[in-house]
Amino acid sequence: MYEKITPPTTGSKVSFSNGQPNIPDDPIIPFIRGDGTGVDLWPASQKVFDAAIATAYGGKRKINWFKVYAGDEACEKYGTYQYLPEDTLNAIKEYGIAIKGPLTTPIGGGIRSLNVALRQINDLYACVRPCRYYAGTPSPHKTPEKLDVIIYRENTEDIYLGIEWREGTDIASKLIDLLNKDLIPATPEHGKKQIRLDSGIGIKPISKTGSQRLIKRAIQNALRLPKSKQMVTLVHKGNIMKYTEGAFRDWGYELATTEFRTECVTERESWILSNKEENPNISSEENARKIEPGYDGLTPEKQAEICQEVEGVLAAIWDSHGDGKWQDKIMVNDRIADSIFQQIQTRPGEYSILATMNLNGDYVSDAAAAVVGGLGMGPGANIGDQCAIFEATHGTAPKHAGLDRVNPGSLILSGVMMLEYMGWQEAADLIKKGIELAISNREVTYDLARLMEPPVEALKCSEFADAIIKHFQD
Repeated sequence: MYEKITPPTTGSKVSFSNGQPNIPDDPIIPFIRGDGTGVDLWPASQKVFDAAIATAYGGKRKINWFKVYAGDEACEKYGTYQYLPEDTLNAIKEYGIAIKGPLTTPIGGGIRSLNVALRQINDLYACVRPCRYYAGTPSPHKTPEKLDVIIYRENTEDIYLGIEWREGTDIASKLIDLLNKDLIPATPEHGKKQIRLDSGIGIKPISKTGSQRLIKRAIQNALRLPKSKQMVTLVHKGNIMKYTEGAFRDWGYELATTEFRTECVTERESWILSNKEENPNISSEENARKIEPGYDGLTPEKQAEICQEVEGVLAAIWDSHGDGKWQDKIMVNDRIADSIFQQIQTRPGEYSILATMNLNGDYVSDAAAAVVGGLGMGPGANIGDQCAIFEATHGTAPKHAGLDRVNPGSLILSGVMMLEYMGWQEAADLIKKGIELAISNREVTYDLARLMEPPVEALKCSEFADAIIKHFQD
């Protein structure tokens, strides 16, 4: 089955049912070392993973690692431009769970991004990025510990699907001509808009299927959190892009109020319910006036519509969600994408899970990581219904490769996410404890050491791994 790699002779395969993994005690897990600093990051990270599993389970559980290739290392083994060989794709498909270090962006090989390719080939539609603060980590913010969010980013649609045409090409010109002469004039709301003839053209597809399966995973995650963190915020730019990003928001609310009706309440529903709780005799009109700013300036038709909304909510969920019961439900709300950048900094405690589309999620996850200490401490996972790949979220930093100096935190924390996904929580908790104690004891790599006050002597990448393991016993 494989051309140049050989699976371990011991271990078992992971299987999936209903989108969830079935994990044996001895899983075979493929790993991609990664390019650039991957040569340092992977050995340090694997050492931490193996030590945590051994400490937590005393030999009853073990990962059998299976080395596969991607990026520059794959080209060295398989030939020029073989950045993502079939061996690797087949191994990930066969064994279900994989972990990878940073990968280079190919030049001249026809693949725009290896990371994006792996997500799309395996239909890994949920990019999951937790951002939480580890005590002692240098941060530009005064209170980074207040931010504790998990970002669910849709992975397979939006502009990252990569459907675009260069300016001046025949197809781009034909498409512009079709839009300008036929499609835009046939859509009255677009008025006399026209696309400039010297434009590049890209397509931004957002589907109901893609949106709802992503939001479903976000809600399912919220169900596992403490009550105080059971909130899902739909992040979108639907005020401008009404039929793509606005639809994402609407489909999210639809999912929450149908498939998850007993578990969820929307923010707007909570206002209606709480108004009636405060005043049991409140009229539909007065309730509508409280939930809708500018109600008195609306047309009679719009006022009637909002009153009908109030009456519909009370008729549908007062018995199940009223009298304060909604406060024990998952709160589903939405925020405009640009405002969320401000709010995760000024009001971080108000957010828990952010569900959004591909491009928004890319921006927001990096911004949130900056609050808690940077991408060096940012883990990531790409999850689908039949496969999951866990990854470092930063770049390859080739100038630091082989110097044993970079921070392995992102890859190690991605391994923590993998262990949690596998249900091996005890091992995951040991690693989180070890990282927190190492950082709070100022045992850190150069990127963190240089930001600490007063400055401290930096540990090597491998020494940071040893420090983490040492604190397992504390």
